[in-house]
Amino acid sequence: MTIPQVIILLFIGYTVFTLDKKQKNIPVPTVLFILGIGLSFLPFFQNLEVTKEVLYDIFLPALLFISAYRYSPQALKSHAGIIAALSTVGLVLTAILLGFFAYVVLGSVLSITFIGALLIASILTPTDPVSVVSILKSSSNDEKVADVVDGESMINDGTSVVLFTVLLGVFTNQQAFSFWPFLGEFLYVSIGGSVLGILFGWIVSKAVHFTHHKEVQVMLSIVLAYGNFHLAEYIGVSGVLSTVAAGIMLSWEFNHTNKEDHYRESLAGFWDVVEPSLLSIVFLMMGVEMMDHIAWNLWGWIALLFIASLVIRFFVISGMVQFFPLWRKTLGWKSAILVTWSGIRGTMSVVLLLSLEAATSGKADTLLALCFGVVFLSLIIQSIGIYPLSQRLKD
Repeated sequence: MTIPQVIILLFIGYTVFTLDKKQKNIPVPTVLFILGIGLSFLPFFQNLEVTKEVLYDIFLPALLFISAYRYSPQALKSHAGIIAALSTVGLVLTAILLGFFAYVVLGSVLSITFIGALLIASILTPTDPVSVVSILKSSSNDEKVADVVDGESMINDGTSVVLFTVLLGVFTNQQAFSFWPFLGEFLYVSIGGSVLGILFGWIVSKAVHFTHHKEVQVMLSIVLAYGNFHLAEYIGVSGVLSTVAAGIMLSWEFNHTNKEDHYRESLAGFWDVVEPSLLSIVFLMMGVEMMDHIAWNLWGWIALLFIASLVIRFFVISGMVQFFPLWRKTLGWKSAILVTWSGIRGTMSVVLLLSLEAATSGKADTLLALCFGVVFLSLIIQSIGIYPLSQRLKD
């Protein structure tokens, strides 16, 4: 990616965010994604290379930190149980069921192995709320749904990375699958990342007292977002969960211990500029990258897989709510539909797809085409449909 390309992408993002007047109907990231598809046909952007390292190492830490830092600690406390269940047990169960579906229905036709089918499911289970959370809060009578969607999307990214990593090792014949080692690795990576993030979030919340210069406080938050992420990855725990935990911990401490408003003002002033800038580049790049992986001859199977992913997600969410009666006050059947539809595949799914592409060197083209197609449909159909659906399901 060249500097002129970055400048143009930022200018396009500025234009879209400035001119968009229909955010209730179409989220800005969706508009950017569609424009990115258009840019892919221009010679100037045809050499734009989107890699896993660019998305995962540069863009993801900041976006995760912003999302976690803004997330209400009160909302997390109120919905901790259902968020934790949906983003761990619910995600794994959804991946297993979707994997079985992909293997039974698509396996014989498209020569997909059972591990390959599970790998597809692990890529399509992480959710990205993009801007649907703001739409849900403005169009629905119940903010609890938006809080659950937002909280689940932050945590299930970490779960999906662990699940994908194990399955990718099996798929590339680098390791054999064994349940207990998998469970041990999952717990180590997840708990280790969360503990590390909580620790560093707490340290930064205290270190911010050492200076009253807002610029330096902002610098410290950048160190927290990126340093914490890459340290976690270096020692073998989840950088995603570590960054999320750090952002939530910092926000919690600012609310309960450091109540001086200027801390939040200085950080919000910076990250409120960073977020639309990063979103603009990421979703435009995703649109450009998408056209290199579209397989038009597979669209029937892609549409079927997309529908199946929604149906399975709905039944998993509804089943878990029915299994825990206390959660029924939070998620009725209408709310379960909204949470299902709001589970849009986005940045993390693309990161995992690029990781799969790099690890298989052309040996998983069918899997890539199927998953990229589902992400394409999810970003457009679910994003555009969230507002009318939330209006229709209003009490």
